[in-house]
Amino acid sequence: MSDMSRSGGSRIIAIANQKGGVGKTTTAINLAAALVEEGMRVLLVDLDPQGNASTGLGVDVEDRNYTTYDLLVEEAELADVIKQTDLEDLCIIPATVDLSSADIELISNEKRSFLLHDALRQPAMTEYDWDYVLIDCPPSLNLLTVNAMVAAHSVLIPLQSEFFALEGLSQLMLTIREVRQSANPALRIEGVVLTMYDRRNNLSQQVEQDARENLGDLVFRTKIPRNVRVSEAPSYAMPVLNYDPTSLGAKAYRQLAAELIANHQDIAAE
Repeated sequence: MSDMSRSGGSRIIAIANQKGGVGKTTTAINLAAALVEEGMRVLLVDLDPQGNASTGLGVDVEDRNYTTYDLLVEEAELADVIKQTDLEDLCIIPATVDLSSADIELISNEKRSFLLHDALRQPAMTEYDWDYVLIDCPPSLNLLTVNAMVAAHSVLIPLQSEFFALEGLSQLMLTIREVRQSANPALRIEGVVLTMYDRRNNLSQQVEQDARENLGDLVFRTKIPRNVRVSEAPSYAMPVLNYDPTSLGAKAYRQLAAELIANHQDIAAE
């Protein structure tokens, strides 16, 4: 039996990288949409105070009455914070800038690292029957990101195909190791996905070669290309899979979802 049994059958994946601008939120939105296309039920947890995942899925700021801030700080019920998106099997817990103060407000809470873990294991979780819960982390290794890692079964790391891409990875790996030692021994690395990849660019190819040499099978075979349609889609408040289903970006996220599901089927069979 796989570890999916630990939270009502949902596999919880934190999407994290402390560097900004690596395609983290873009990956969260589009991987969620691609998993839905594969017949999965998905919950996206927006844990970034910028709230870009919420905006990118069409949740207006004035409609974010209850958010991840309420879930963590006010211990709100899941039913109050979950919002339906325009995609039938995709829901979101939205975020607002309120979340930026959560680090300070939670510092005196003894269970401060376990708040999201406990919230995503409310008895109500089993009623929703999510196949996947994706957590879009903020671009920093703060208490919110630690909460995501303590709550998750695994961490998916978007890595931009640029100079110095691997440099920040060591700090992220160190944080994952610390969370394993202190709070979540079963936490594993889901994989590293290369984003903004340009196959005509020598640098992209060099980053890929370095990543595969250093990280081996942890690097997904699927690469997310630099694609104008992927960049345009959020301004229309929809995933690229809906904005332009035949674009290279949409095809890549479909491949990533299929690769992810196949990996989990392999793990479950072990």
